[in-house]
Amino acid sequence: MKKYLYTVVVIMLLTSCKKFLDVKPQSQINKDDLFTTEQGFKEALNGVYTLCASSSLYGGVLTFNNDILSQNYQFNDVILQSTANFNYSLSGVVAKNDNTWSSAYRAIANCNYILAAIDDKKGLFADKDYQLIKGETLALRAYLHFDILRMFGPSYKVGPSIKAIPYVTTVGVTSTPFSTTADAITKIIADLTAAKTLLMSDPIISSAYVIGYPSTVGSTETASNDLFLQNRRHRLNYYAVCGELARVYLYKSDQVNSLANALEVINAKRFPFTDQDDFFNSDIQKKDRIFYKELIAAWFIDTKGINGQLQSLFTVSNPLYSATVDQVNDIYQVGQDGAEDWRYKQWFLSTAATTGGPNRAVLQKYITNLDPEPNLHPLVAPAIRLSEMYYIAAEASYDTDPVKAIGYYNTIRAKRGIGNTLIDVPAKNAFIDLLLAEARKEFYAENQMFYMYKRLNHAVVVSSTQNIQPSNGVFMFPLPQDEQAYRTN
Repeated sequence: MKKYLYTVVVIMLLTSCKKFLDVKPQSQINKDDLFTTEQGFKEALNGVYTLCASSSLYGGVLTFNNDILSQNYQFNDVILQSTANFNYSLSGVVAKNDNTWSSAYRAIANCNYILAAIDDKKGLFADKDYQLIKGETLALRAYLHFDILRMFGPSYKVGPSIKAIPYVTTVGVTSTPFSTTADAITKIIADLTAAKTLLMSDPIISSAYVIGYPSTVGSTETASNDLFLQNRRHRLNYYAVCGELARVYLYKSDQVNSLANALEVINAKRFPFTDQDDFFNSDIQKKDRIFYKELIAAWFIDTKGINGQLQSLFTVSNPLYSATVDQVNDIYQVGQDGAEDWRYKQWFLSTAATTGGPNRAVLQKYITNLDPEPNLHPLVAPAIRLSEMYYIAAEASYDTDPVKAIGYYNTIRAKRGIGNTLIDVPAKNAFIDLLLAEARKEFYAENQMFYMYKRLNHAVVVSSTQNIQPSNGVFMFPLPQDEQAYRTN
């Protein structure tokens, strides 16, 4: 970690009062000057969010590109298909993964600069801004470490005592020793728990904060005159921290704490399910393709930059990533009870392949017009969904109350237009397979399935007739070359 511990914080100055992350790079300022005002801390934190939303992290690789590993596409390109087959040795794949590692630790270093300065400057802050800034910064540090762990380290299930990744919490020029998977999880939970306590002051908890679309009558998400208090779902807010804790506890097979945090989100009833009329609206500017109101947290996307990359990846006439129609029919179980699935009906457009062969299913999930203002909602990369809390609650409650677990499973199916409900209690392995099949439909083009398979050490499902057996060769990305020695020391 010697390379990423002394990065100067990049300031992202706000250029519009209309969007939380409508920002551009402005300058690099000495960190001692930066942390002399409350606004300086806010700008530094916004800079971390902007880096997280870049194409090397959640605006690209960690949300969209790595979904290739979920076996959701079929490629004519030999390199892409080789990558989908978990060949991590290709030079382009190595460079992309190394860039993700370095970008994540650069963002972590910037979090650590904020955290190293903020306690001595508490007197600068008005109202609850100290708690919000420190809480979000701790949450970002934990969130980034957890995804780097899920990529580059062994899973908790197969290697809790194996050295995994460095958990970096200080600013300095010395390298941070690698933590084992178990130690890294303990540190992630500690950061998230501290963040959760600080974020008890988050406006999103208040009943006066009403979640909806920006133009929805009664929605208050953009009502505050303070940009920092707007669009709390575009940040790691209180409920996002609960959701991340639910993920992390489940990763270490702590069902009790995982369930408690998932239920805190569900039972808060802060996130309304998307209405069918909004999801099926024929007007592209009024269509909610991503279940926006259900997003607990999301990364704001640059519509003039990353949006173009998204369209070339998924949506143009011959996109880089697409499935065959038969492949999508298999994933959404159209031959069983999936023909009425809202996602199947709205997310895919059947089109003839430009190079011959079977018809392609072109993804429509991230289509938006170039001007975000008239849209029902801004373009975002999903971070944590309400539906995931139901999947986690279902898995975490199965051992103690399988009937309730089935209820959580049925709830999301009903909210996606699948009328048939599960009544009988299947064996646990069969129930996990049902959950995985449903999650694959929900998380299409969101890169969560790879993490689920890895956490469970479960075979990666290619189709109803083909699986790839679990192994560290499948589930562990190789470390950057110049970090290899630090894992073994």
